[in-house]
Amino acid sequence: MWWYQRDSAKNAIRHLSGLKGVSNLISIKSVVTPEEIEKDIESAFERNELLDTSKIKVETSGRNVVLHGRVRNYAEKDEAERVAGCAPGVTSVDNQLAVKWFWLAN
Repeated sequence: MWWYQRDSAKNAIRHLSGLKGVSNLISIKSVVTPEEIEKDIESAFERNELLDTSKIKVETSGRNVVLHGRVRNYAEKDEAERVAGCAPGVTSVDNQLAVKWFWLAN
């Protein structure tokens, strides 16, 4: 199971009537190394025309991913998180990307 599947499982049931909360305790096990995860994400970013990869830094700690850097808009920020979350072995994505509007760039 991948991170996006874990997240989808939670989203699939959280709106059921009578439900007061959801605790997603699904664990993800993988044989993918953190270095492979980072390389896979960076490769996926390169293939994605919506992302300016020169300004996005990917860090991995185990199977957890942290995204740092600047993006041009919120759509790019969301896309980077989605792409990172789809990489094999990723259990969580901490999206710390800052939006830097192009007309405010120096």
